[in-house]
Amino acid sequence: MSESGNRDLLDLAKAWRDEGREVALATVVATWGSSPRPVGSQLLMDSAGNLEGSVSGGCIEGAVAMEARAVMGGGAPKLLTYGVTDEAAWTVGLACGGEVKVFVEAVE
Repeated sequence: MSESGNRDLLDLAKAWRDEGREVALATVVATWGSSPRPVGSQLLMDSAGNLEGSVSGGCIEGAVAMEARAVMGGGAPKLLTYGVTDEAAWTVGLACGGEVKVFVEAVE
């Protein structure tokens, strides 16, 4: 994702927070091998389930969104790892042969 794309998501996060929404931001922080999205890609989610951006092109976003809900609900930030060596990778659809690490945090 381009720097301007990340900036747009941060502006949207602020707008959603200003509206009183709970918001979480997921960011790809590391990849190995074949990965659907590069480091720096981001996914923004609000408590109503609205999504903007992408951390995976769709293959792990459902799982990331579930973790984002927990973080918005008061949980601690999380570093998530998905890869083909992880049995859950096939469950969430990450069969691309690589690994991706995603940091999920609430936006305050």
